[in-house]
Amino acid sequence: MIGPDDVRAAARVLDGVAHRTPAVTSRTLGDVVLKPENLQRAGAFKFRGAYNKISSLERGTPVLAFSSGNHAQAVALSAQLLGSQATILMPTDAPASKLAATKGYGAEVVTYDRYTGNREEIAAELAAERGAALVRPYDDPLIMAGAGTAALELLEDAGVVETLVVPVGGGGLIAGSATIAKELGVRRVVGVEPEAGDDWKQSFDAGRIVAIDVPRTIADGLQTHAPGDLTWEVASRLVDEIVTVTDEQIVAAMRFVFERLKLVIEPSGAVGIAAVREGLVSGGRIGVIVSGGNVDAARFAALLDSDSA
Repeated sequence: MIGPDDVRAAARVLDGVAHRTPAVTSRTLGDVVLKPENLQRAGAFKFRGAYNKISSLERGTPVLAFSSGNHAQAVALSAQLLGSQATILMPTDAPASKLAATKGYGAEVVTYDRYTGNREEIAAELAAERGAALVRPYDDPLIMAGAGTAALELLEDAGVVETLVVPVGGGGLIAGSATIAKELGVRRVVGVEPEAGDDWKQSFDAGRIVAIDVPRTIADGLQTHAPGDLTWEVASRLVDEIVTVTDEQIVAAMRFVFERLKLVIEPSGAVGIAAVREGLVSGGRIGVIVSGGNVDAARFAALLDSDSA
């Protein structure tokens, strides 16, 4: 589906456009190196895949995407940079900060109810009506390859780790990351998802794609109900294990990163650190991709306050 050369090609497309986010360490975490994609353009790794995909289209082609927030912002910004008009289908309960940022990048936002509506069907209809190219959030080779450049940079800048820990929602990030990581010598790739949304863990246990109801978790960026067809094709071969963390463990990780590393990360971005802190991933040198930081001040404060209650 994709190979290491696809990730390297995406890195060339993104060179000078995406931020090369730093490798960060913490003595408290031990022999662990973090890739803070909360410092990426549009606040998350999603910019990498969105720009890689939209840059492959004829300039000016209108685009349409569906997303709870991070992919929405990434597509909106990428479209703006590449001279395209973006329409974004977002759930009615998407975080207000992500909605505002998406509109701020010039995109038109259309909303739907994530618990009763089928976003893929709605998006397909809208794309057909508007003659727009559909930019999927994860189930696309160019999206996966672009996302994998985060892992490529981490391993180039910090050296090869024994274990790479990656948040998993639809699977674009882990598919791209595992593709390049295994080629560069990473021994284990571990995916982390919220306990309430364990579609990947159930799928790994069953050896096939298992769908669940849309999960209710604070990790809104990981509220997928099933692995993608293409991401499953890649990750089921290259990923070694899937572990889950609770919402409480996620918030504790957010607090830790804020207090010790002075970084603000969103719940979805904290799952990998939560897994390491809870001892769910251990052994050898560990790399963790922190997928994003799009959380507004009020929600961030409320989540940390709930952790201390």
